[in-house]
Amino acid sequence: MSSKNRIRRAVSLAVLFAAPAVAQTPAAAPPALASQVEVLRTTHGVPHIRAQNLKAAAYALAYVQLEDYGPRVAYALVRSQGQMGRWFGHDSIDGDFPARLAHDVAVRQYATLDQDTRDVYEGFAAGANRYVELHPEEFVAGFNPQFTAFDVAAKDVELPSPTAARRFLARMEPEQPRRARRPAPSNEPPEGASSGFPDDLPDYGSNAWAFAPSRTKSGRAILMRNPHLSWDAGYYEAQITVPNVLEWYGDFRIGGPFSVVGGFNHDLGFATTNNAPDLNAIYALDVDSTKADAYYFDGTSHPLEHQLVTAEYKNGPGLASETREMWRTSLGPVIYRGGGKIYVLKAANDGEYRAGEQFLRMMRAKSLAEWKEAMRMRARVNSNFTYADRAGHIFYVWNASIPSLPHPSADDSAAVPAHASADVWTRYVPWDSLPQVLDPKGGYVQNSNDPPYLTNLHQPLDRARYPENFPDPKLGLRTQMSLQLIDTDRKLSLEDVIALKHSYHMLLADRVKSDLIAAVRASNPAPNVAQAADALAKWDNTVAPTSKGGVLFEIWWRHYIQGTPADSMFAQPWTITAPAATPRGLKDPARAVAAFSWAVDETTRRFGAADVAWGDVHRVRVGSVDVPVGGCNGDLGCFRVLWFRNEPDGKRAAQGGDGWILAVEFTDTPRAYSILAYGESDRADSPFHDDQATMFAHGELKKVDLTPRDVEAHTIRRYRPGLIR
Repeated sequence: MSSKNRIRRAVSLAVLFAAPAVAQTPAAAPPALASQVEVLRTTHGVPHIRAQNLKAAAYALAYVQLEDYGPRVAYALVRSQGQMGRWFGHDSIDGDFPARLAHDVAVRQYATLDQDTRDVYEGFAAGANRYVELHPEEFVAGFNPQFTAFDVAAKDVELPSPTAARRFLARMEPEQPRRARRPAPSNEPPEGASSGFPDDLPDYGSNAWAFAPSRTKSGRAILMRNPHLSWDAGYYEAQITVPNVLEWYGDFRIGGPFSVVGGFNHDLGFATTNNAPDLNAIYALDVDSTKADAYYFDGTSHPLEHQLVTAEYKNGPGLASETREMWRTSLGPVIYRGGGKIYVLKAANDGEYRAGEQFLRMMRAKSLAEWKEAMRMRARVNSNFTYADRAGHIFYVWNASIPSLPHPSADDSAAVPAHASADVWTRYVPWDSLPQVLDPKGGYVQNSNDPPYLTNLHQPLDRARYPENFPDPKLGLRTQMSLQLIDTDRKLSLEDVIALKHSYHMLLADRVKSDLIAAVRASNPAPNVAQAADALAKWDNTVAPTSKGGVLFEIWWRHYIQGTPADSMFAQPWTITAPAATPRGLKDPARAVAAFSWAVDETTRRFGAADVAWGDVHRVRVGSVDVPVGGCNGDLGCFRVLWFRNEPDGKRAAQGGDGWILAVEFTDTPRAYSILAYGESDRADSPFHDDQATMFAHGELKKVDLTPRDVEAHTIRRYRPGLIR
């Protein structure tokens, strides 16, 4: 490959676009905002923000986040400025180039946002500045970034993901060495490893349920939100009240006022779960052979847009700079050139900047109609949404700003020839044409990150109704466990929903354990293996802390599927004709027997006995808390999702999965429970760092303080943030 192409390729992966930094105006002095807001901290440190206006509310939200998470919040804004290299050196510079592009979009489009959204961004910047001003000792020497609303808004600017470009380049240049990628989620041990229990591969995703009044004891709708991310993801619980403007209880994400918000107001609530829509198309344009850096489109020659972006980085006591280039067309960024073609990535999220405005409208909506109207902005380009309200509606939508393609769908490793505008996508599939379910039979909707067609088993959606670039049906074991728990005629209280959410059942065991036991018993096993099989036969198929059998079973399963896709190791694969009953059985009984014999020895070696209790191995370790916990990875069919890492003492500590759980019933005054496993603060010396960990491990949630009376009754501190140090 030529040096010129190597430069272009490196730039394609490091920064799809680039743009110069823009001068900023410092935020206004914050003490005036401090006098317009009060924070009441309740028993577990949850901030209840009472403000006269949205700007003051956002000021307080930034301030309390910094109180609980310190520099991480400010450095997130530095990252959105594209200034990490300036403060932390060249090792931190790579993200500054795309960040400066996003920042430029935020600056150019800022005036088009509505005033309420701008007030939130301006207030958040002011709150961060005030905290930095009052607590300089927490930051690197000389830190005085003077954040602006542009910096906060830039966090909500979407850019095309370089992942699609990487996949395409892997096909175009297969001989080029690639950075090592995380293995596919088959949960194989690292090559050469002897352990049957490597660190878990994270099961990133979420669970969400909504129940109609016909399914609840109170006759009111219930919503349950349960994201699964790493325990350093920074979910942050808070209540914001601005009279006659906003009343909201739920989760924010550390570092900004919006990000991906979930929760409820007096009238409605919503939860998000990840989906994976195909938002991209790669097009091959013809080069203009008569000009350098030009292409033909719609019958005419067009020059490529050439941009340079420069970022500074700390070099000892001074600063140095680095400049990178990019090329762009009217369709999107150039990701490769070769063979007389220019390959461009056209992405649905390219430059989308209005997600904060959309979330604010959703948070303020008073009815399903208002909420849907906010969703039709299409500024949130992905995520499933599960919804419930006080009027008794429940609703699910597979949300995606997915292109309406004029050509057959192609994956990211293939390019579509494009000669004219008619060859490329120019609009989204209409929002009202997306897969969605409203008030279905059976009285529930649910999602655990699988495609939308089986959100409700009573009203499945027909895949044939949707375009080719929509996902095909699939139903993983975690989703099947979800359906097994709620696809019943049982009427539920809010407390019943919470109990079901904490089910310790491992569905995989139901599907293959009997085959395993039969195969082992028929193999003339050694006495210790036979004894372990007898014990496993009596196991209750749960990963409750006191249950014995789950540790051995998981070690066996990981070894049995090692080196192969897990889906290929069942006797009966998953099928749409039996979506909640497959896969099942063991494809290779002899391999299963050999793996079980190995697993008995391995479990005994590691933990002293083959029938060790789940909680003797699996722990919640946060701050001073070290307690047993139940739950397992979703690929095993657990709805109570946790993933673990190995600790030096041989135990396994939870690192992600369930962490933030919120359940609300829309009575006249909503009634809710919540838990945040890793606490409201990540400061080790904070009383709100580990105070919820034991409750979480026990499957307990705390009652949400929602009404002014409840908040006042449980207030342990009230103050005006930033008025004094």
